[in-house]
Amino acid sequence: MLSQSFLKPIRYVYYNTAMSTLSKQDIHQLAMQEVGEYLEAEGYEFLAINSQPKRTPQFVCVKEKQLFFVVVKGCLYPDSPKAYDQEYMEKVKSHAQKNKAQLLFGGVGFAHANEYALPLTKNDPYVVNFNGLEQIK
Repeated sequence: MLSQSFLKPIRYVYYNTAMSTLSKQDIHQLAMQEVGEYLEAEGYEFLAINSQPKRTPQFVCVKEKQLFFVVVKGCLYPDSPKAYDQEYMEKVKSHAQKNKAQLLFGGVGFAHANEYALPLTKNDPYVVNFNGLEQIK
């Protein structure tokens, strides 16, 4: 069972840049930041970080002599941050097993802070939906 000590209440965050909608890369980078902060707070040691959305795992970490591969997915409301492509995850899981690593999934959702259904632009306040890591077995 993974630690639930890093659960965050929904919070207001401001992303201050030009007023344009968040790109898929922006969403992925914000998700990487959330998961990276979680891993650091939980005592994981980073061995490699890959911030490309289509390249996995995004994080390769060690904790208590155990190797971990961490896949990160960011999404916007109404998509669920807990949903992932099962077939794709099986491929990553196979790669993790070959390397004697445990596979973890970090899904992070974002929404406009004032009204979830509104589009999210780069200078809007937003809320974060991240409930820690899920172990993929």
